[in-house]
Amino acid sequence: MKGLRSRENPRVRRWQRLVRDSRERRSERRAVIEGVHLVAAYLAQGARPLAVLVSEAGLRHSEVALLAQRAKIEPVLLPDSLFGTIADTETPTGIAAEIEIPAGEERLSVSSGCVFMEGIQDSGNVGTIVRSAAAFGLSDVVLAQGCADPWSPKALRAGMGGHFALRIIEAADLSAMIDCFGGKIVCTVARDGTPVHELDLGGRLGWIFGSEGRGVSEALVAKAAHRATIPMAAGVESLNVAAAAAICLYEARRQLSSGGAPS
Repeated sequence: MKGLRSRENPRVRRWQRLVRDSRERRSERRAVIEGVHLVAAYLAQGARPLAVLVSEAGLRHSEVALLAQRAKIEPVLLPDSLFGTIADTETPTGIAAEIEIPAGEERLSVSSGCVFMEGIQDSGNVGTIVRSAAAFGLSDVVLAQGCADPWSPKALRAGMGGHFALRIIEAADLSAMIDCFGGKIVCTVARDGTPVHELDLGGRLGWIFGSEGRGVSEALVAKAAHRATIPMAAGVESLNVAAAAAICLYEARRQLSSGGAPS
């Protein structure tokens, strides 16, 4: 097993940059996933990491040792303190992997369902929406410029492995991507829309979710066949965008499983 011990080692410095710098990730098309759950989810998709990093303490745990073996690549052993300079979590579990960021092929015309994000700058919200999209059977997620990096450590943790079950595209022109999708577009609005449970959500759906402050831009709202609102108690202005996305995607899935009729 290879071992690295210096903080000045070029590979260590590069992994640190991949964890902390979105420009580095986008330039290299590489990311670092950390933790037993994410590494296991990645391997479960049949993917092969470019490198596996294990800490000395982590290697003493059978779960970490087994994952390192399953990766079918010689792991890099790091002292705990050095591993900690790469890890993004406060209490690392002792395993991480460098992966290639998929190209995210633009096959939206044959997508089974898609989420479009505009102006969502919180990494946790981005990752949670990715997780919901995977959980409810969508195949694609498209993010406009200005959204948080979906491959950041925080977004990856919130995604809980959902990233590896989807095609994820960062688009310069979200409007063009919506046109390419070609299915029924539903846009969420804070008020004056149709209650989501009253909409017919059958067929190929594309959902547009915007930032909690500004919502979806008027140019994109105009592309929607339906404007959906989630009914809430009096005095409550809005929901967290990730929570709203989960409710909407669940409702579409519920209608699909019950024959397509709104409740």
